[in-house]
Amino acid sequence: TDGAALEVFDGVGGRYPAVLVAGSVLELGARVAEPPPARPLLLAQALAKGDKMELVIQKATELGVQAIAPFAAARSVVRLEGERAAERVQRWQRIADEAARQCGRADVPRVLPIVPFPKLLERSVAEGVRPLVLFERERSRRLSEALAANPGPAHLVIGPEGGFADEEVAAADQAGGETVTLGRLVLRTETAGLAAL
Repeated sequence: TDGAALEVFDGVGGRYPAVLVAGSVLELGARVAEPPPARPLLLAQALAKGDKMELVIQKATELGVQAIAPFAAARSVVRLEGERAAERVQRWQRIADEAARQCGRADVPRVLPIVPFPKLLERSVAEGVRPLVLFERERSRRLSEALAANPGPAHLVIGPEGGFADEEVAAADQAGGETVTLGRLVLRTETAGLAAL
Protein backbone atom coordinates (compact mmCIF):
# COMPACT_ATOMS: atom_id res chain seq x y z
CA THR A 1 0.00 0.00 0.00
CA ASP A 2 1.06 3.59 -0.54
CA GLY A 3 3.20 4.92 2.27
CA ALA A 4 4.57 1.52 3.28
CA ALA A 5 8.15 1.72 4.55
CA LEU A 6 10.67 -0.72 3.07
CA GLU A 7 14.37 -1.37 3.06
CA VAL A 8 16.10 -1.96 -0.28
CA PHE A 9 19.47 -3.70 -0.71
CA ASP A 10 21.71 -3.10 -3.71
CA GLY A 11 23.61 -6.41 -3.41
CA VAL A 12 27.02 -4.76 -3.09
CA GLY A 13 26.92 -3.61 0.53
CA GLY A 14 24.41 -0.76 0.53
CA ARG A 15 20.94 -0.44 1.92
CA TYR A 16 18.35 2.28 1.32
CA PRO A 17 15.32 3.29 3.35
CA ALA A 18 12.39 3.44 0.92
CA VAL A 19 8.73 4.38 0.84
CA LEU A 20 6.19 2.93 -1.56
CA VAL A 21 4.48 5.73 -3.47
CA ALA A 22 1.99 5.73 -6.34
CA GLY A 23 1.38 2.01 -6.60
CA SER A 24 4.66 0.29 -7.39
CA VAL A 25 7.01 3.30 -7.38
CA LEU A 26 9.66 3.44 -4.64
CA GLU A 27 11.10 6.63 -3.25
CA LEU A 28 14.62 5.85 -2.07
CA GLY A 29 16.41 7.57 0.78
CA ALA A 30 20.15 8.03 1.12
CA ARG A 31 22.39 4.96 0.71
CA VAL A 32 23.66 3.53 3.98
CA ALA A 33 26.82 1.48 3.47
CA GLU A 34 27.42 -1.56 5.66
CA PRO A 35 30.86 -1.70 7.25
CA PRO A 36 33.22 -4.09 5.45
CA PRO A 37 33.75 -7.49 7.06
CA ALA A 38 36.52 -7.79 9.64
CA ARG A 39 38.04 -10.63 7.58
CA PRO A 40 36.92 -11.39 4.03
CA LEU A 41 36.38 -15.14 3.71
CA LEU A 42 36.20 -17.31 0.63
CA LEU A 43 34.78 -20.80 1.11
CA ALA A 44 36.23 -23.25 -1.42
CA GLN A 45 33.90 -26.24 -1.37
CA ALA A 46 34.55 -29.51 -3.21
CA LEU A 47 31.58 -30.63 -5.29
CA ALA A 48 29.25 -32.76 -3.19
CA LYS A 49 26.37 -35.12 -3.91
CA GLY A 50 22.67 -34.31 -3.94
CA ASP A 51 21.54 -31.02 -2.48
CA LYS A 52 24.54 -30.65 -0.16
CA MET A 53 26.04 -27.84 -2.28
CA GLU A 54 22.79 -25.89 -2.10
CA LEU A 55 22.73 -26.25 1.69
CA VAL A 56 26.36 -25.11 1.98
CA ILE A 57 25.78 -22.07 -0.25
CA GLN A 58 22.63 -21.03 1.59
CA LYS A 59 24.13 -21.36 5.06
CA ALA A 60 27.53 -19.90 4.11
CA THR A 61 25.69 -16.84 2.81
CA GLU A 62 23.84 -16.53 6.11
CA LEU A 63 27.17 -16.82 7.94
CA GLY A 64 28.70 -13.91 6.03
CA VAL A 65 31.09 -15.49 3.50
CA GLN A 66 32.20 -13.12 0.70
CA ALA A 67 32.57 -15.73 -2.05
CA ILE A 68 32.03 -19.43 -2.64
CA ALA A 69 34.40 -21.31 -4.94
CA PRO A 70 33.12 -24.76 -5.95
CA PHE A 71 35.85 -27.08 -7.20
CA ALA A 72 36.35 -30.60 -8.50
CA ALA A 73 38.60 -32.71 -6.29
CA ALA A 74 40.17 -36.05 -7.19
CA ARG A 75 37.64 -37.91 -5.02
CA SER A 76 34.60 -35.80 -5.92
CA VAL A 77 31.75 -38.12 -6.86
CA VAL A 78 29.96 -35.34 -8.75
CA ARG A 79 31.40 -34.24 -12.11
CA LEU A 80 30.11 -31.06 -13.71
CA GLU A 81 31.49 -29.60 -16.92
CA GLY A 82 30.56 -27.24 -19.72
CA GLU A 83 26.98 -26.02 -19.98
CA ARG A 84 25.81 -28.20 -17.10
CA ALA A 85 28.43 -26.64 -14.82
CA ALA A 86 27.48 -23.11 -15.89
CA GLU A 87 23.77 -23.81 -15.27
CA ARG A 88 24.53 -25.20 -11.81
CA VAL A 89 26.62 -22.14 -10.89
CA GLN A 90 23.74 -19.89 -12.00
CA ARG A 91 21.36 -21.87 -9.79
CA TRP A 92 23.75 -21.62 -6.84
CA GLN A 93 24.06 -17.87 -7.37
CA ARG A 94 20.26 -17.56 -7.19
CA ILE A 95 20.35 -19.51 -3.92
CA ALA A 96 22.97 -17.10 -2.55
CA ASP A 97 20.84 -14.13 -3.71
CA GLU A 98 17.75 -15.52 -1.95
CA ALA A 99 19.68 -16.35 1.23
CA ALA A 100 21.17 -12.84 1.33
CA ARG A 101 17.69 -11.31 1.07
CA GLN A 102 16.30 -13.67 3.71
CA CYS A 103 18.99 -12.86 6.26
CA GLY A 104 19.11 -9.13 5.54
CA ARG A 105 22.57 -8.96 3.98
CA ALA A 106 23.13 -5.86 1.89
CA ASP A 107 25.76 -7.69 -0.17
CA VAL A 108 25.55 -11.01 -1.98
CA PRO A 109 28.45 -13.47 -2.07
CA ARG A 110 29.67 -14.42 -5.52
CA VAL A 111 29.53 -18.05 -6.56
CA LEU A 112 32.59 -18.52 -8.74
CA PRO A 113 32.83 -20.90 -11.73
CA ILE A 114 33.68 -24.52 -10.98
CA VAL A 115 37.39 -25.22 -11.41
CA PRO A 116 39.66 -28.24 -10.82
CA PHE A 117 41.63 -28.24 -7.56
CA PRO A 118 44.94 -27.07 -9.12
CA LYS A 119 43.20 -24.00 -10.60
CA LEU A 120 41.70 -23.24 -7.19
CA LEU A 121 45.20 -23.20 -5.71
CA GLU A 122 46.41 -20.95 -8.53
CA ARG A 123 43.63 -18.48 -7.70
CA SER A 124 44.73 -18.30 -4.06
CA VAL A 125 48.37 -17.77 -5.07
CA ALA A 126 47.37 -15.05 -7.57
CA GLU A 127 45.37 -13.25 -4.86
CA GLY A 128 48.22 -13.59 -2.36
CA VAL A 129 46.07 -15.58 0.07
CA ARG A 130 47.30 -18.69 1.86
CA PRO A 131 44.75 -21.52 1.41
CA LEU A 132 43.77 -23.17 4.69
CA VAL A 133 42.93 -26.79 3.87
CA LEU A 134 40.74 -28.58 6.39
CA PHE A 135 42.30 -32.04 6.45
CA GLU A 136 41.05 -34.97 8.52
CA ARG A 137 44.58 -36.30 9.18
CA GLU A 138 45.90 -32.99 10.52
CA ARG A 139 46.19 -33.31 14.30
CA SER A 140 48.11 -30.31 15.59
CA ARG A 141 47.47 -27.06 13.69
CA ARG A 142 44.01 -25.72 14.55
CA LEU A 143 42.13 -23.45 12.16
CA SER A 144 41.86 -20.79 14.86
CA GLU A 145 45.67 -20.71 15.26
CA ALA A 146 46.23 -20.41 11.50
CA LEU A 147 43.72 -17.56 11.25
CA ALA A 148 45.30 -15.74 14.20
CA ALA A 149 48.75 -16.05 12.60
CA ASN A 150 47.53 -14.83 9.19
CA PRO A 151 45.38 -11.69 9.47
CA GLY A 152 43.52 -10.53 6.40
CA PRO A 153 41.52 -12.46 3.80
CA ALA A 154 41.28 -16.23 4.17
CA HIS A 155 40.47 -19.06 1.78
CA LEU A 156 38.95 -22.04 3.63
CA VAL A 157 39.25 -25.20 1.52
CA ILE A 158 36.88 -28.11 2.19
CA GLY A 159 37.35 -31.52 0.60
CA PRO A 160 34.82 -33.96 -0.87
CA GLU A 161 33.03 -36.85 0.83
CA GLY A 162 36.08 -39.11 0.39
CA GLY A 163 38.55 -36.51 1.66
CA PHE A 164 41.57 -35.07 -0.11
CA ALA A 165 43.97 -37.32 -2.01
CA ASP A 166 47.59 -37.25 -0.78
CA GLU A 167 48.73 -35.59 -4.01
CA GLU A 168 46.22 -32.77 -3.46
CA VAL A 169 47.56 -32.14 0.04
CA ALA A 170 51.09 -32.08 -1.38
CA ALA A 171 50.00 -29.65 -4.13
CA ALA A 172 48.38 -27.37 -1.54
CA ASP A 173 51.59 -27.41 0.49
CA GLN A 174 53.66 -26.53 -2.60
CA ALA A 175 51.26 -23.62 -3.30
CA GLY A 176 51.91 -22.22 0.19
CA GLY A 177 48.80 -23.70 1.73
CA GLU A 178 48.47 -25.07 5.22
CA THR A 179 46.52 -28.07 6.51
CA VAL A 180 44.40 -27.32 9.56
CA THR A 181 41.93 -29.07 11.83
CA LEU A 182 38.71 -28.14 13.59
CA GLY A 183 39.30 -30.79 16.26
CA ARG A 184 39.31 -34.54 16.71
CA LEU A 185 35.94 -35.24 15.04
CA VAL A 186 35.76 -35.95 11.30
CA LEU A 187 32.99 -33.75 9.92
CA ARG A 188 30.94 -34.31 6.79
CA THR A 189 31.83 -32.13 3.80
CA GLU A 190 28.62 -30.12 4.16
CA THR A 191 29.29 -29.53 7.86
CA ALA A 192 33.01 -28.74 7.86
CA GLY A 193 32.87 -25.45 5.95
CA LEU A 194 29.94 -24.16 7.95
CA ALA A 195 31.65 -25.08 11.22
CA ALA A 196 34.81 -23.32 10.01
CA LEU A 197 32.89 -20.16 9.12
